[in-house]
Amino acid sequence: MKPEHRHENGQAPARDVASLPNYGLAALDRDFILGDSMRGVRFMLEYAKAEEALRKWHIRSTIVVFGSARVREDGPGRQPFWYAQARAFGRLASERGGALTAGNGGLRDNVIATGGGPGLMEAANRGAADAGAPNIGLNISLPHEQGPNPYSTPELTFRFHYFAMRKMHLAMRANALVVFPGGFGTLDELFEILNLRSTNKAPPVGIVLFDEKYWRSVINFGSLVENGMIDAGECDLFHFAETAEDVWLKLEATGLSAHG
Repeated sequence: MKPEHRHENGQAPARDVASLPNYGLAALDRDFILGDSMRGVRFMLEYAKAEEALRKWHIRSTIVVFGSARVREDGPGRQPFWYAQARAFGRLASERGGALTAGNGGLRDNVIATGGGPGLMEAANRGAADAGAPNIGLNISLPHEQGPNPYSTPELTFRFHYFAMRKMHLAMRANALVVFPGGFGTLDELFEILNLRSTNKAPPVGIVLFDEKYWRSVINFGSLVENGMIDAGECDLFHFAETAEDVWLKLEATGLSAHG
């Protein structure tokens, strides 16, 4: 060990902290926080940040609406109809479901929650905004990232890195899942909830698929039953609807109320 050099007054010289790579506070060390060993901590932070905001807004339960990000209000074929009905459902669910007025101890129920993107998710957020109700957008970072739609409540618009944590927040407060026509992402969310229900890993929730013709053309539910992949009774986990009003009535028939 080298002898300590001291100033004439006997004091040791001040240490140059910039030369100490691990001297900074761990919570402020970006390279450390984003390192492999902190993946579990980052996962926890993604849970806590959204959870804190949702609690602050007294959101007890949600209605999750999923559908294609590629559908446009003025798109081809049935796209305008799907968009209009998703928007109409976002509005009527917000007006009837308990999102507008905080009851039961100031808690809000059946708040519209989507994946936060464009297309049919935008439409549902837009309908809730039409009603003046708070609504949630749970976005995900993707290689070809699309920004959040302009209709989700700013304080309730989040971005996740981990699909698993995003799915958890979509599922954990859901009173219902309404699935408009969509592709891989929509199918992923649909089967996630169906699997949780069929294995009793989630409480009973209403699941409504919008546009029966579309969904039966995409998924051969009968073939799954015929080949023994699912029981016939598991098809009772979901229902079909053709209009926004029909969706709401189907959810009410499964037990949905303004009080969760």
